[in-house]
Amino acid sequence: MPLPARDHRISLEEAAALTRRHRQARTTEEKAGAFHKDQLVELLNQPGCVGLRIYHGRKADGAPAFVLVGVDDATNDMVDGVMLEQHVPCPPFCSAASLLNT
Repeated sequence: MPLPARDHRISLEEAAALTRRHRQARTTEEKAGAFHKDQLVELLNQPGCVGLRIYHGRKADGAPAFVLVGVDDATNDMVDGVMLEQHVPCPPFCSAASLLNT
């Protein structure tokens, strides 16, 4: 089954509300994680990749993790391809002035 058509774009206000609720619910954890563009492009440019799926995970020490994997046109995870983690955590690497982080 293909991924259903969807406009993933949201407004800054919607994004800020989502991240605010997360911070309020999980005050002792990371707020976000960043990934380098070249590796995201590599993941997305895999043959057959039509999208990206992000799994929430936990490292062995309990720290949060994000697992990024390509998705094919049948909505299957492309687990034989490029997968990403090792995000750059926020904090300490946060945007200085962002409604998503305050």
